[in-house]
Amino acid sequence: MFKTASFEDRAFKPLSIAVIAVSDTRTLETDTGGALLKSLLEADGHSCFERQVVRDDIQLIRAAVQALVANPGVDVILTTGGTGFSGRDVTPEAVEPLFDKRMEGFSVLFHQYSATTVGTSSLQSRATAGLIGTTFVFCLPGSRGACRDAWEGILTHQLDYRHKPCNFVELMPRLAER
Repeated sequence: MFKTASFEDRAFKPLSIAVIAVSDTRTLETDTGGALLKSLLEADGHSCFERQVVRDDIQLIRAAVQALVANPGVDVILTTGGTGFSGRDVTPEAVEPLFDKRMEGFSVLFHQYSATTVGTSSLQSRATAGLIGTTFVFCLPGSRGACRDAWEGILTHQLDYRHKPCNFVELMPRLAER
């Protein structure tokens, strides 16, 4: 078992996080997964740079992600939706080719955590994550439960500088190293 230090050892560093809901049917008003992510990240002290809805279309998803990656004000991008197996679920196909580095462990950890809440139904997700330039990108399923699982089980910790033994925030200054 690993030891974690108390949060008092380090000061919190808020991040600027963009949320993209991928859906042909949802709007900003009806997108419950994206709304939940926004509320969870803001409750943790981060800011929501932007929240948008993009149709299930590879080129539209890529364009939205690339525009946010190009903005130096965005630290992290969360997509929600389009990670299943239906014909319109194309988020991994749209985003994974953009990854400079793929985060294999995210999918594994997401499924491990998700299985405790939805059991074998976790298999129906192709959640993925990686690094594009210096921006972390996490592609989550669209359901509120999956968004909550990803945030509460993984992201709240890894996007908090105070989390030990390590976290993504402490890596951010080094992401552009060559």
